[in-house]
Amino acid sequence: MPGQLTSGRLAMAAFAMTAAALTTVACGSTISGTAQPAVDNGTVPAVSATSTPKPTSSLATTSKPAPTTTTRAPGETDFEAEVNDCVKLGGTTTDATIDKASCGSREANYKVIEKQPKSSQCIGDADNYYAETINGVEVGAFCLDIDWEVEGCMDVGGDDPQRIDCSATVGKGVKVTDIKHGTADVGDCGSGTGYVYDQRHFVVCVQDL
Repeated sequence: MPGQLTSGRLAMAAFAMTAAALTTVACGSTISGTAQPAVDNGTVPAVSATSTPKPTSSLATTSKPAPTTTTRAPGETDFEAEVNDCVKLGGTTTDATIDKASCGSREANYKVIEKQPKSSQCIGDADNYYAETINGVEVGAFCLDIDWEVEGCMDVGGDDPQRIDCSATVGKGVKVTDIKHGTADVGDCGSGTGYVYDQRHFVVCVQDL
């Protein structure tokens, strides 16, 4: 998965900037939210024409009370979103949060690209995931990409990417100059720098702010 944010968040309940609400139930089942934070003090560095970063991953967990039932169909989650919906994912490795957000808005940092029964079934070049588990067993996952927008800017230096003004001065700010489909070659970017999604064959071309 060269050039991507490789992260994910498991949630026995919910994971995002605004915590999803859960109810308590009589049986002592535990719902918790887990998520994989961004790597290396922030988003994986963009790929250059001469380098390919090797992302790492680690899981974070947040515990919540169980819902009124612990029997669910595969892929059924308390947090609700559809493919192409955007979310605001945040929190810490021990207290993850998730909420829906309008794509391209200041709040949105990820877009749902797939829904799967387990995070391990997300396509390998996804940037992140949010999953829910009951009693330690995953019951559903949202596979996520950064909510890239051409001519939009992101701070990719934190635990999760954040949309910023393109005039901002930050340590790891990038501006999306183009999104090229049908290629996994960052050399196709005029800047020579970008995020490569090799399995889906597209490149998000960026330039540093």
